Parts: sequence; structure tokens; C-alpha cells
Amino acid sequence: IINNYLRGTQGGAVDKASPSGMLFRDSKRKVDYVLAYHYRKRLARHPAGAGSPEPTRESASLALVSNGGTGKGCAELQRQDGGQYAPQERPRPLGVEVIELGPLDTLEEEKRLQREEYERNLVEVGLEIEKDPENKSQGLSFVRIHAPWQVLSREAELLKIKMPTKKMYEITEEGGILKTLNEIWCKLTKPLQPQVPQQENTNMKSLSYPFSREKIYLYNIKDKDTFFDNATRSRIVREILKRISTKARNSTGIGTLIANHVYDAAYPLHDGEYEGQNDDMNERKLLYREWARYGVFYKFQPIDLIRKYFGEKIGLYFAWLGLYTEFLIPSSVVGIIVFLYGCITIEGDIPSKEMCDQHNAFTMCPLCDKFCDYWNLSSACATARASHLFDNPATVFFSIFMALWATMFLEQWKRLQMRLSYFWDLTGLEEEEVSFLSEHPRPEYETKLLQKKLKNKSITTENSNEVRCSLLFSDEKEKLTWSDRMPGYAANFGLILFMIMLTFSAVFGVIVYRITTAAALSFSTNETTRSNVRVTVTATAVIINLVVILILDEIYGAVAKWLTEIEVPKTEKTFEERLILKAFLLKFVNSYAPIFYVAFFKGRFVGRPGHYVYVFEGYRMEECAPGGCLMELCIQLSIIMLGKQLIQNNLFEIGIPKLKKLFRKLKDERTEPKEMDTNQSKDPQQWDLDYILEPFTGLTPEYMEMIIQFGFVTLFVASFPLAPLFALLNNIIEVRLDAKKFVTELRRPDTVRAKDIGIWYNILSGIGKLSVIINAFVIAVTSDFIPRLMYQYAYSQNGTMHGFINHTLSYFNVSHLKAGTQPENSPFAQDVLFCRFKDYREPPWSQNQYEFSKQYWAVLSARLAFVILFQNLVMFLSVLVDWIIPDIPKDISEQIKKEKSVLLDFFLKEEHEKLKLIESFIARDKQKHKSGTKGERIRAASFCQFNRCQKGSFASFSSQHTEV
Repeated sequence: IINNYLRGTQGGAVDKASPSGMLFRDSKRKVDYVLAYHYRKRLARHPAGAGSPEPTRESASLALVSNGGTGKGCAELQRQDGGQYAPQERPRPLGVEVIELGPLDTLEEEKRLQREEYERNLVEVGLEIEKDPENKSQGLSFVRIHAPWQVLSREAELLKIKMPTKKMYEITEEGGILKTLNEIWCKLTKPLQPQVPQQENTNMKSLSYPFSREKIYLYNIKDKDTFFDNATRSRIVREILKRISTKARNSTGIGTLIANHVYDAAYPLHDGEYEGQNDDMNERKLLYREWARYGVFYKFQPIDLIRKYFGEKIGLYFAWLGLYTEFLIPSSVVGIIVFLYGCITIEGDIPSKEMCDQHNAFTMCPLCDKFCDYWNLSSACATARASHLFDNPATVFFSIFMALWATMFLEQWKRLQMRLSYFWDLTGLEEEEVSFLSEHPRPEYETKLLQKKLKNKSITTENSNEVRCSLLFSDEKEKLTWSDRMPGYAANFGLILFMIMLTFSAVFGVIVYRITTAAALSFSTNETTRSNVRVTVTATAVIINLVVILILDEIYGAVAKWLTEIEVPKTEKTFEERLILKAFLLKFVNSYAPIFYVAFFKGRFVGRPGHYVYVFEGYRMEECAPGGCLMELCIQLSIIMLGKQLIQNNLFEIGIPKLKKLFRKLKDERTEPKEMDTNQSKDPQQWDLDYILEPFTGLTPEYMEMIIQFGFVTLFVASFPLAPLFALLNNIIEVRLDAKKFVTELRRPDTVRAKDIGIWYNILSGIGKLSVIINAFVIAVTSDFIPRLMYQYAYSQNGTMHGFINHTLSYFNVSHLKAGTQPENSPFAQDVLFCRFKDYREPPWSQNQYEFSKQYWAVLSARLAFVILFQNLVMFLSVLVDWIIPDIPKDISEQIKKEKSVLLDFFLKEEHEKLKLIESFIARDKQKHKSGTKGERIRAASFCQFNRCQKGSFASFSSQHTEV
């Protein structure tokens, strides 16, 4: 039966809703899951004086004939040429009322029939349902679902859910100095621990085993209503909802029904309000008080409670985020030390002193044609001094440190992941359970497969419905082939290539902006404007880059999802992995393309005086500042990183959910008529409160922003040692922001069991390896580290850096400038014979004038040698760290072995007790009934009672005789 289902005002007043908002109206059965849908009653014509609000449904015989849709009921339907159904011309039977339905009414009627069929199927599998009466002409209604013990136990056995048994065993702790240090650490960090309920004896652990009804006596079942917690109950109901199908429109599972707008949403309930005056404490309120507030940012995360409330997958995400944030602390400290080293040694930096010395008077070649004059190198003193903050020998050490840091972080995460797997009973996550959950086909895949079957079978119209149903539920092993997916793959390849080219086009557009803006500002008559051209162009260009990145990021996220959908992956796991790879590829290129350009391409293709490279006619390619491109790379990296964190990761995460919630609320108020509903409780129930929350869409956006940040921290850290510090400050806020979002702004997610973070670990590992190569090239190519090293040990006469600036500047005869490019109205034109430019080229008095000099090739060889040496050294150290640190902690490895041994002994003891009981039963039966069929029947009944063990009689008896 559908429990507590009332239609209209049938039976008088409706029972009051449960006080807690978590129970059925009988205040006994839990609401394990909620389905929400919008209904719209048809304005049917019915005989006058009928008191029922829906007389057409109450009539004994009814034919519904659609206006351009489908027809259902007693009337025979005949297909017309236009592909629509129409009633066959025949006399109407007596007592049948024909109602003509418009297209909207037909659609609503079809949805109603699908809902009724789906809910009947849910009741058939054992679920209990409570529905709201539909008292308005249109509105929102809820279907509340409760899973009784029989369904929970059956599905828990099917899903192989591990449950605690009666057996407890002691966890052996490491002794010696490690135990002492751990105790000291626990005492020091006690104020930082969240005030959440802890296990009384932390040294004891329950032995868990996949649930089995045959071995129900093994489990510590004190109360059947609380044996499965709320998260497990909702997970079981969700799995049932996913596999129950309807014949109408071949809908398979709740996902298809939501996609077809039969239902609006399906979600488990939160455990009550997270704030309020009442003193009732629930897990949601506890999480909010101890975790999801900015005021508790200094506390550790209650990972076990997060896992219990949200499931293992979300628990692993927050555990990973917490470890990543903790690891940013030492890297931030080292980054600050490197930055301070640059600040302290800036006064003793000889190259910057030479550049700032007014007496050296290096006359530099004009920065643009005609309108730019010769200039003195000492005017770039501030840039040179600022560059030393990030371009010093300490950055090389910091790059090596960060490469090893990334390796140690990944190794430590593997160890923590294994520790959590042990305590969360994921170490023995059955392969059958993983395959059952991950290999279940997606509704979109089944729909595509059905369309293929229908096309191949060439089904006739008369029996199309029956064949469709038979095809849908057939056991025929058919799947989508490579040729079926070819259009999707072609679209993926073409669009991804187009999106990458769009990113490069945006970068090129910004380059053109910089070149043209620099040229335009050079024409200015204002001296201040001309002197600040480089600063103005750099700052505005970076801001434009940031805006373009933010816009394209949102577009690429939607495009990646659409591209994955047209591929039609079979399982949810495959869908998620392909979506992650596409989104990461597009967002990686989008975020780092401008930074790659500044680091490795800017200033490399400028040419030389008298032979410059032009983008458009009259516009020279831009070149690096006199102090090098590293300072500009630092500015670009810092603004993009901080801008993305501040705007995208924080403002968007706070603002967009609130706007969506407001829009959904306004939409519901606009669509629902202002009608009085006396049956509704004045206070909104928990399902009402949860419905207006934002639906949970997955962890991909949360991981993605952290992975992109991880790239900023590791890939170009040689140019910006303060990147880990800004990442740490962001993550302190990010942890609480995500926590608050999950607790207060999102519907409760379905709990998902997961052993690891999946493909994200491989992406992190790939970024870590790529960072070694990129930092090697940044130090070798972008910075002046190698030229300074070469000059000091190969070209300096006294082994110091004196004369380095003069060594890196080449000479150019100003008379060799092309006609029309000389500076106009220059006061220095008569006095300047040679100007200098930064490059290693032969002087004009050489036979091979302006060709690359020997120093150029020597420095280039040293750069490449450094890249090879740095890469191999860091890779070797990373492999060494990986080898030294075991993936599985020693104590966890021993505990897993011990758990297997304890489990085996536990089963042997239970089987031994069972055997003793059987023998005692047999002996007792033989004494009491030595002959006759009566004794045989009693003995058989005894064995039957023992074997079934479902009514609890023998289970309780055996538990009295078995001490566990």
C-alpha cells in the first residue's frame, strides 16, 4: 500500500506533519528520501453538481483523447499519416466520457501516469511511501520514502555494505619515541581539536564485515531502526531508485525521470536545521558549529564526522584539501625566507648597482621607431632592483625544494589515504561492490542503445510499444560500437581544437593590444605618460588577461560537459573521468597560456636594431624590460593567481548559489497561484527547506580550482616564491567556504563510497613532473642565473660580477638604422654614435657584424646543460623520496593483517559454537523422540528454525551462548 496517501480532503482533516520534519506523519518511520515534482491539474469539463475536484478520475470509464498528442483509455487509436494518433471512428460505449486534452494537459497526464507507475514499482520492491495531497490547481508536491528493515537488510547484502560486528579488537600503537612525540603533539594541539563526539576507547576497533542476513547473529544490532545510519539508508534507497524503471517512455531510473521533468528533484534530507533556538543537537548543527564557520578556521577538520554525514567520497576530498593546506605551511615559510633573502641582498647586488650607476651612462637604442628617443639604462634602475627580489640564487634552491615538496605531498597523501581506508573500512572494498556501482549503465547510454536497437529491428508502428519494452528489458548483450560514437568523437576533437585555438587567439589579441597601446602612448606629449608606458601596458594587459580567463573558464566548463554527453559514456565513472580530462585540458591551457607566453616567448623574436621583427606594418614585436622578463612573469602570475582565487573561487562560490536560490524562489512564486492550502503546515518541513537549497552537482569544480592553484604553486614557483603563501591564505578561507556551502547551501549529497580521489591523483602527479621541466626552463631561459654564472666563472677577470651589465650589452652603429626609423627631434642625435641593446652579438666593427657572438652560443649551451642537469637531479631526488617513504604506513599494514586474522578466528569460533548447538539439538531430539515420524518432523522444524534465523528466536538464543 501507499501509506498515508490522501486525495484531496478525503477522510476529513489531514494528519499533522511530524514535529521533527524527519518522520512520516505517524512520527515513527524515518523519511529516508524525498521526490519533489510540480503538478498542474487539467481544467476538465464535468457534469454540473459534481463535488469532487477531479471527477474525471473518479468516473468508472474514461477515455482521454489528446489534441495532437497520445491517446490513452478505452478508445481504439489509429495512426495517421502525420505520425500522430487519433481515435478510430466507431460508436462510443455507454458510460464513457471523452475528454479532449490540449498539448500541455496531455504532457501533464503522461507525467502523472509515469509517476503513478514508478511509485507503484517502488512499493512493489518493499519501500513505503507517503504523498502530499494535491489541493491546488498547480503547485509543488513531495513523495516521502521510507525503507523498512526487510528492504534495508536485503539491499545492504546486495551492495555488500560493511557493518560493524560484535567483535572488538585492540589497535596496537607504535611505541618508543614516536609514541612520545605523538602524545606531546596531541597535548599541544588539543585547543585546535573540534569538539565533536569521539569514540570512548580509541584503542579498540569494531571488526566489520559485509552485511549478510544469514549471518545476522554476527552483528551488534541493538535497534533495527538505528543500525543503519541516515547516510547508509539514503544510499540504499538511492540505489533502488536508480534501477527501478517504468514502461512509459522507457524510463530507466530516477535520473531519466528527472531529465524528462517527471520529477524535479530527488534528495535525502539533512538532519534538521543547522542553527536555531532549540537545544536539539544533530550532526548538521554540530558540523556547522565546529567546522562550517569562519570563526573556527584555526581548528582541525572533523574528518570522521564529515565522512559519516556526507560519505567517503566527500570525506576524502576534505581530507585531501586539509593535507594540501597543511603542506602549504612549510613551503610558505621557505618562500618568505627566499623573498627576504632577495630583500636583504639587494644592496649588495653588483649588476643592479651597475645599472643604477649614473656614471656608467649606457645609452640604449630607441624602444620604438621615430617617436622614441635614445635613453639611459639607469632610468630602469627600479625595475632592475625589483627583479633581484625574485631573480637570485635562492630561487634555484626553492625550485628544487618545491619539486621535492610536491613529491612528498603526494607520498604523504597516499599514506593518509591508506590510513583513512583502514579506519573507514574501505581496505576490503569488494570488487563486486565497485563493479555493481560503477558499471551500472547511465540512462543516456541505455536510451541511445535502445534507439540503436529500434533502428536495427525496423519495428512496425502497431506493436512498437511492446517491442520497445521488450528491447529495453532484454538480456541481449548489445553495446554501442566505435562507429556509433564516431560523430561524438569527431565533434570532441574539432571543438577542443577550436577552443584551444580560441585561447591562443585571445593571448595573441592581448599581445596586439600591448604592442599598439605601447606605440600609441609613445606618441603622447605628456612626459609622465611616456615614462610610464611599460607599467601602464603591463598592468592593463594582465587585467584583460584575467577577465578573458574568467569568462572562458565558465564557457569551457559548460562545453566540456556537453562534449562528454555527446560521447555517451556507458558508466558514471567513465563519464566523470572524461569530463575531468576535457575540463582540465581546456582550463589548463586557458589559465597558463598567457604565463607561458611571457616566460618563454616574449622578447625571443624581437630581432635587433636595424632589423626588427614587425607584427603589423609599423608595430615592432614587444621586448622584455631591461631587468629581464622574470619580473613581468611574476606580475602576470601573481595577478592571475590572486584574481582567480578572489573572484572565481570566492566571490563566484558565494554569489552564484545565492542568485540561483533567489531565482528559483522567484520562479516558484510566479508559477504557483496564490491559493490557500489548509492542509499545509504553517511551519515549513525539512523537505521544503531542503528543496529550496542548491542541488549538489559533484566535486569536479572543487577539485578543479585546487588543481589549477596547485599548478600556480609548483609550475612557475621560480618566478614567484610567495605563491605558496597566497595559496595558503586562500585555502584557509576555502576550507570553511566549502564547508559552509555543503552544510548550509546545498542539498544533502548522496553518500558515495570511494577508496581514493580517482583520476585527480594522476593529474597531480603529472603536474608535479611537469613542474620540474618548466622550472628548469624558467631558471635557465627566463632568468639571468645562467648568464651571471657564465660571466663570473668564464669571462670575469677577477671572478666577480663587476662588468656584467657591459658584457650583456651589444653595440649598434646608429647610422645603420633604416631610413624613417631614426628618432625625430632627438637632442642626442648628434652626440650618439653607438647605442647599446641587450643581446650577445658581434660589434659593428667586426667582420661578422651583428651576428651571434661566441658568448651567445656558450651561454645557450650552458642553459641547455643546466636544464638537463636540473631535471635529472630533481627527478632522481623525487624517485629517492618516493622509494624511502612507503605508500602504506607500517602500523596500518600490520593492523590490516591482524584484522584478517581476527576475522578468521571470529568466524571459526562462531562456526564451532554453531556446530555445538547443532549436536546438542540432535542429541536432545534423539532422547525425547527415539522413534516415529513425529520426531523427524520436530527435528526438521528445529533445523529449519536454525537455518533461517530470521525471526530472531535462534539468533537471540545463540547470542546468549556465544561470548564475543
